Amino acid sequence: MLGKARLILEAFEIDDAELSLSELARRTGIAKATVHRLGQELLDWGMLEHSGSGYRLGLRAFELGSRVSRLRVLRDVVLPHMEHLRAITKETVHLAVLDGLDVLFVEKIADGPRVAQPSRVAGRLPLHCTATGKVLLAFSPPDLLDEVLARPLERRTPSTIVVPSLIREQIRKVRETGHAVESEETAVGYCSTAVPLFGSSGLVLAAISVTAPTFRAGTARYVPALTAVSRKLAAAGRIN
Repeated sequence: MLGKARLILEAFEIDDAELSLSELARRTGIAKATVHRLGQELLDWGMLEHSGSGYRLGLRAFELGSRVSRLRVLRDVVLPHMEHLRAITKETVHLAVLDGLDVLFVEKIADGPRVAQPSRVAGRLPLHCTATGKVLLAFSPPDLLDEVLARPLERRTPSTIVVPSLIREQIRKVRETGHAVESEETAVGYCSTAVPLFGSSGLVLAAISVTAPTFRAGTARYVPALTAVSRKLAAAGRIN
């Protein structure tokens, strides 16, 4: 039953305001009667809420997620530096961590019409086509890259690189330079520049990036600013 409850909760995607009983059954492959029964238990727990004729994630899910101390501490330490980066670049700044074979965005700072899409806090994107993902691949154990390249690679745009040998070469260059750049591989019209954030143990814990519309992006300006943040945080030893 726990496995089925997990499938129900994970059926909700970032853009889902609500899901009907039928849609939950379709996405999970669980019989409607079972979804209804487990849904009632999740409602009682507060993990789900009624929304119109369907369900939405409840406040209890938000509450539990906010208790993840590792991400909370990471976010609190890095947030002032993200605000500084946004102030000097006037572009969107992301903080992301590795979760399985995805990039998980834990913070995003932007304002007004300059907001970069399609990223969202708590949203996921593939490792192979994001600047943050390329950084995490470059500074994680080599078997992570092998695992990513052993699976079919999603082509999100015409510019997405899906040839394993080309991705390996990209990752090699990221290790050499200490930063990653992707241009319209994730979303047409946008490019990103990212650097790793290392913990006190020397292991990569996260990646921080600046994302901007391609026509005004300034990678040459972003790299020194991002690298300075990475070095400050490493020297302070406040993330682990």
